[in-house]
Amino acid sequence: MASVDDIETNTAFAKKNAASFPVLSDTNKEVAKAFGVKSPLGFSKRWTFYIGADGKILKIDKKVSPMSAGKDIAATLEALGVAKQ
Repeated sequence: MASVDDIETNTAFAKKNAASFPVLSDTNKEVAKAFGVKSPLGFSKRWTFYIGADGKILKIDKKVSPMSAGKDIAATLEALGVAKQ
């Protein structure tokens, strides 16, 4: 996960939500720009990029719903043939 928020904000978010994954603090917005997700207001859009083991983008979900993102990601990974762990 990447966010344009500072590391303190992202650390608090991760702790509050018991995140089991790292959160990149992209305060200079270089990653957001590189992936084309920086909005005109300076925030990053909520898009999910599915990247294969070879580094190629398999799919981009541009309609992410925070309320169902976990289930949506699991369904997409299954549809892409990614083995459950």
